[in-house]
Amino acid sequence: VSKQVLEQVLRELQPLCTSEQQFLQEFFFRLGHDSVELQALEVKVSTVSSPGPLSSLAHPWEEATAQLLSEIFSCLEPELRAFLGICSKVHPLGCLQVLVTLSDSVFGTWGSPSAAPSSFLRTLLGNVLLLAKSNFNKCIGTMCKEIEEAKAPSRMRGGILPCVSRFQEFVAFSEEVFRTSRRWGELDKAQLRLASSVFSSIKGLSSANLRVNTDMVMMENFHHIHNFLCQKNIPCLEGKKREAKQRSREHMEKFVTTYLGQPLEGLNHFFEGVKARLAQGVKEEEVSFQLAYSKQELRKVIEKYPGKEVKRALETLYRKIHKHLSPEENLLPVVWQAMEQEFIRQYREFEELIQHCYAGSGIALDFTMEDLLSYFNSITVSN
Repeated sequence: VSKQVLEQVLRELQPLCTSEQQFLQEFFFRLGHDSVELQALEVKVSTVSSPGPLSSLAHPWEEATAQLLSEIFSCLEPELRAFLGICSKVHPLGCLQVLVTLSDSVFGTWGSPSAAPSSFLRTLLGNVLLLAKSNFNKCIGTMCKEIEEAKAPSRMRGGILPCVSRFQEFVAFSEEVFRTSRRWGELDKAQLRLASSVFSSIKGLSSANLRVNTDMVMMENFHHIHNFLCQKNIPCLEGKKREAKQRSREHMEKFVTTYLGQPLEGLNHFFEGVKARLAQGVKEEEVSFQLAYSKQELRKVIEKYPGKEVKRALETLYRKIHKHLSPEENLLPVVWQAMEQEFIRQYREFEELIQHCYAGSGIALDFTMEDLLSYFNSITVSN
């Protein structure tokens, strides 16, 4: 509404100011350079302490015209400034609409020569435009501060963060407002600032307020931003789109690694110790002579993970992931596939360590690679 009112005001002001300026310029030009009346006006203009917006001009009649226009329209600039203040109060992002409307008016992008403002009005609107830009920058600065200082909702269970939703709303709204504008510089800077604040807010998430894995929340939110920016195709945010994709992948890997330790926790702990001994210089054939990593200790650990128990643990894991992942992101198939690949990698690592460090012992895991693949396949199909 404020945009429509401002456009109507400016469209009505333009012919009025233009005709008034043309009349005064023609009047003083015809008066002549040496006329007594024009000399009197020059004296009056020179004694005024606060000249109008076009007082520094080359010709005396132009200077006199500018002074009279400033007096005739003396209330115009204060009224426009007051209107900008009202727009900021009525709508949180009203400053965007005002900025676009004033920019289009000042730079004559309304489509026809007759719509272009007079030199007097253009200068006056230029002054108001500076205020509009200042209000816009303050609005963006406030939003960035609020996003960076915002905390995750109390005991958050996952899903899309409020700062991400707010960023989407701003981008969608601003893209629509600036759709017909030729001046995108201010918006590009604003979108970059907000995106940086959102990324900072996500990366600063604390596990204290989360009931689920922090990496999972980060993965989902960066994935959500990446998908959103792919749909919008905004040139100035291409770098942020690539970063969001990279961050999402990084946190997915961390999430998978963290959760995969749970179904085979004992085996993971045992073989991490084996790898630590190898890293310390213990020879492969001597590992089994270490008391904590003897063949007997390995058999005890393996006994705790029969195939049926491993499958049951994977089913529990699947349900847990399904419960916490946001359905709208549809990341479950992607995450589950990544978990399967990581699980297979770990299985192969365990087998390789057994072959090298416990050669000829006849020790083997209770489940095979084929068993493992069938576990994942049955869980996927049944769900």
